[in-house]
Amino acid sequence: MNAPEDYEVIQTKDVVQACYLTNANSVLWRSESAQNTSLPFLITQLFIVIFVDRILLLILRPLRQPRIVAHIICGLIFGPTLIGETLFSKKYLFPYKTIMVMETFSNWALVYYMFLVGLEMDFSRIMNSGTQAIVVATAGFLCPLLVGFGLYFVAIDNAVEFDSRGSMFWAVALTSTNFPDLVRILVDLKLLRSNIGKIAAGASILSDLGSWFLLIIATSLFNEKKIHTLLSTGGFILLCIFAVRPLVDWLIRNTSKGYEKFTDTHVWFIMAGIVLCGLITDACGSHSIVGAFMLGVIMPNEDIVRRKIVDKLDDFVAGILMPLFFLTNGIRTDARFMIKKTHWMMVLMVIVASWAAKVVSVFTVALFYRMPPKEGLALGLLMNTKGVLALIVINTGRNIKALNNQSYPLMVLAILAMSALIEPIISFTYKPARQIVEHKNRTIQRLETNSELKVLVCLHSMRNLLGTLGLLDLSHSPNQTPISVVAVHLLELSERATTGMLIVHDEYRGIGPDNSRAKTETSQIVSAFENFGQVYDGMTIQTMTVVSPYTTMHMDICSLAEDKCVNLIILPFHRELKPDGKIGDGDPNFTEVNENVFINAPCSVGVLIDRGIGSKRFDSQNISAKFTGQIAMVFIGGPDDREALAYAWKMAAGHVQVNLTVARFLPAKDPMKSNPENKIPNEVDREKQIDDDYIEELKLKTSMNNIVWINFVDKIVNSGDETLAALKAMGDVFALYVIGRRKGEESPVTSGLSDWGCCPELGTLGDTLGSSNFALQSSILVVQQYISNNGNDDTSEDSCLVARDRE
Repeated sequence: MNAPEDYEVIQTKDVVQACYLTNANSVLWRSESAQNTSLPFLITQLFIVIFVDRILLLILRPLRQPRIVAHIICGLIFGPTLIGETLFSKKYLFPYKTIMVMETFSNWALVYYMFLVGLEMDFSRIMNSGTQAIVVATAGFLCPLLVGFGLYFVAIDNAVEFDSRGSMFWAVALTSTNFPDLVRILVDLKLLRSNIGKIAAGASILSDLGSWFLLIIATSLFNEKKIHTLLSTGGFILLCIFAVRPLVDWLIRNTSKGYEKFTDTHVWFIMAGIVLCGLITDACGSHSIVGAFMLGVIMPNEDIVRRKIVDKLDDFVAGILMPLFFLTNGIRTDARFMIKKTHWMMVLMVIVASWAAKVVSVFTVALFYRMPPKEGLALGLLMNTKGVLALIVINTGRNIKALNNQSYPLMVLAILAMSALIEPIISFTYKPARQIVEHKNRTIQRLETNSELKVLVCLHSMRNLLGTLGLLDLSHSPNQTPISVVAVHLLELSERATTGMLIVHDEYRGIGPDNSRAKTETSQIVSAFENFGQVYDGMTIQTMTVVSPYTTMHMDICSLAEDKCVNLIILPFHRELKPDGKIGDGDPNFTEVNENVFINAPCSVGVLIDRGIGSKRFDSQNISAKFTGQIAMVFIGGPDDREALAYAWKMAAGHVQVNLTVARFLPAKDPMKSNPENKIPNEVDREKQIDDDYIEELKLKTSMNNIVWINFVDKIVNSGDETLAALKAMGDVFALYVIGRRKGEESPVTSGLSDWGCCPELGTLGDTLGSSNFALQSSILVVQQYISNNGNDDTSEDSCLVARDRE
């Protein structure tokens, strides 16, 4: 390692200089081992900073802190603000001689990161943002710009080494609203589809474009060749838009057979192009990230191209290289030096004024548009979201020495404070306004015969697609009732989720089967549902993608169910099926989602165990081929079984090709007759009477409509063993079993069946069928009926009210 006398440190307001001594052979770097060279040091630094960064992310996530807060704090820990000035850090962690290599790699990371930002920039939001978003962006841009200029002249000591150029970088940093971080915050707060979420997303893109423009202007003006830099950079941007973009699109399309064979080789050439574009803008006198950003913006607007690039680069750039940028930012930030030169009251004033500039201006505009005050405050806070762009701006000012060791740390602390306050304040002060909408029919049992059936189906992956489509085919009754379907693809909100993934696509219209968008899983699901909907009259399909953490995914599902006033939510079974059809292990995250939906659902819920109902239904060459087969409804009693029976009857009533067998299992000893001397009926007696009345009602409907393909049979059993034997006798001739969940309900006909089950979340009977050896070819739908808050099922005459997010 370097001895302390190998170099001398000179610290000024502008820079820290390490002057190394040369030896007798005029060698600058003197190393005693290979471990003291640049590469081992870089690997060690990477390992340490990534480890600490991940720990901070885990600690701060429950506190509702965005990732940028953890990144900045991680850099500050290793900088001179905390441990950077210790002898151990200078000798073993971050010697001065390694800073150059580290900064080089951090700039390289920044170039690739900004390419990804440009790649995911959704400029269609600018076209659809509306006047309100434009006014919000303008107010949130101009006011912080003026405040930034004024704060710099007030806060920075102008007695010595004062540089007025720094005011420009302070001002531009305050104008920025980091779009990727804003989208992630909107998803966390469940506001992406809300009114203020849409306004904030559109306005943030406009604000960021303005910040980019000012950064290019500032870089050009402070360059020795001002006119040359400005004209050459502007010319490069125009060249990218009007010449490079069509050329890149033509090259990729013709070398990948219409984007279908976009390979790693294309990604390699694009990676080289990123460096080339960065080199060009750097040679123009501007920042290298401008070229990389422009290349990302002009990439072909094809999902397969963008997704392939993101999959290859995002983990490496954001997860491994970008921590070096935040480390460099922290090493440049000497808060202790800044505090010595700036009074703490001035520091506090700068932070408060920086935070208030955009919040107050946007809040004022919101009041002008007659928004509620809480909504205006939330919008102002969202527009104050800072991220990598703000750090890029002040680092650019630091590179040209427009910002020094006093002004640079002050703005870093202001950015940190602004970022840390957003989510906690919004989550505490703002709840989306709710509009009360009448919704009586939360269950299928309550639906009138000709009423529209509204179903929300959820899919985790393509494995759930065929079974869901098969069930929807049975649910569609062309001669009876229309059906409205909301198909939702559920994706986990992970640390690597990109901005493009987080934007919720409410509808995918005009996506044909040959479109390249269908190559991704989400687009394949969307395309399949749209093709499916075109086959049937009376069926409307809306497709959506929801990105959410598993811990709160049920909230999104239930919120959509309320918003769409659906009668039934259909979830895929959360355990994998073995090749022999038996139930295997499952993802515990899916289990938690399903359990939470069962508990919190605003309507009835069904879980589908698919064992080929979709493949039996669909001919791959003819999607309009009709399903023929048999359905069994196993009825024991209770609200869940009545709901399952209502759904099964509705499916079969409109399908001549489908035979429905309703097998009612009755105990040998009638509970009604076991209540002698006309005592007050207990709950079991009341449920039995409701069951009898409902079955008689359906029998009457079946007879009156001459539906000969629906049969009702009674099976008398004395125990769970006899029930199991009766089910085994029915065999696997049925394509689908429809049963009630009946979790926690006891009955003599199921006694003992729960002792050997492996899936208690399906209820006793669902667990029995799912684990059996005699129904391995039969799909199973387990239904739970919605129960209102007063403990009654939804068959009462009282209407229910649903709260809908106001959008």
